[in-house]
Amino acid sequence: MANSRKRILITGIAGFIGFHLAKKLLAREDMVVGCDNFNPYYDPALKKERAALLPEVLHCDINDEQTLETYVEKHQITHLVHLAAQAGVRYIITHPEKYQETNSNGFFHILEILRRRPHIKFTFASSSSVYGLNKKIPFSENDVTDSPANFYGATKKSNELMAHAYHNLYGIATTALRFFTVYGPFGRPDMAYYSFTKAIREEKPIRLFNHGNMKRDFTYIDDIIDGIIAAIDYEAAFEVFNLGNNRPEELRKMIQIIEDFTQKKAILEMLPMPQGEIQITYADITKAQKILGFSPKISLEDGMQRFLEWSTSCSLC
Repeated sequence: MANSRKRILITGIAGFIGFHLAKKLLAREDMVVGCDNFNPYYDPALKKERAALLPEVLHCDINDEQTLETYVEKHQITHLVHLAAQAGVRYIITHPEKYQETNSNGFFHILEILRRRPHIKFTFASSSSVYGLNKKIPFSENDVTDSPANFYGATKKSNELMAHAYHNLYGIATTALRFFTVYGPFGRPDMAYYSFTKAIREEKPIRLFNHGNMKRDFTYIDDIIDGIIAAIDYEAAFEVFNLGNNRPEELRKMIQIIEDFTQKKAILEMLPMPQGEIQITYADITKAQKILGFSPKISLEDGMQRFLEWSTSCSLC
């Protein structure tokens, strides 16, 4: 049930999704605070730029359970939205310890805080990566998800299992949201749409994996934020939802949109499929539509237009 004045803590608040979520919640007059560790996976200057546009951000790692718990108590938090994570499916090949430290150990510390405060409603970011090597599409929440393609997907599936155990033991109201390829202004520079735009503008080659034969269910940030807020307000006992655009698109289509906007031709470097990648993501959003009223509205063409217009004035792009 919606509440006009929730007291919400967002972990990873200076990240891409956390920043946009905080802005939208503040606009509807919820009390919003958050934490971020400003790690150097990508240029922390972008996170600092986002944080400067928010009223309160605690510089804290989620593994610092005592500091974070004190912060939760200080602000009398009623809802915790956990978005902090080590992202990326290629970085994991060389730095698996970062994923274990943040996605597994960090998640455990969040659950421990909630165990001592089971009245707090919990919403957290899972990922389409949990579907891993599944062949059936579109991906449904009812599908078996025990064949991860990479360790990132394994940590996210582990989060879902850990959260269910804590819900079962301590009654924590929990919602897991499986995001599908979120993009838009202020996004992560390691994402393909971001790096493709930069490469085309600078007339440098784009590394196109699997010779371009890949599809992603690109979901615009505003649609994702609407889905997260609907989940926060719904306050499920325990549920898992897909949040995607329900329409996989070829990477080449995205490149064409960027080419048209920049009036420059992409230089393509064709490469084989890398370790840990999957060929297609495709969200079945029937459950989210029915229960949350989730209805993505922004097409890839419109969403990329918004991103590209924003990026022309971005000093860090």
